[in-house]
Amino acid sequence: QVQLVESGGGLVQAGGSLRLSCGASGDIRLINVMGWYRQTPGNEREKVAQITSRGNIDYNDSVKDRFTISRDNDKPRVYLQMNSLKPEDTAVYYCSATSWAMRNYWGQGTQVTVSS
Repeated sequence: QVQLVESGGGLVQAGGSLRLSCGASGDIRLINVMGWYRQTPGNEREKVAQITSRGNIDYNDSVKDRFTISRDNDKPRVYLQMNSLKPEDTAVYYCSATSWAMRNYWGQGTQVTVSS
């Protein structure tokens, strides 16, 4: 089992920045991919960014050039630096981890609100 705990959400004005952090505990040897998803009411959860244990990165097109994902494999932790935030980035952000056996683990979510 893997447990994920996020931190760093909050309220920010449009154009501002926030940094999300997520720590993993438990059987961390299971983890291959770590990433961030977000969800707004009435919509499906969508991938924001993910990074593999080898450092391969994938971004949602809507956040490219504004968000940066990074990872510390030793701890392990994953971060999401969010710059130039827009009101449409408002969502609950979830940390995710995918095991080598393709099982998904989720954090409890952290609210990000961007005011216009």
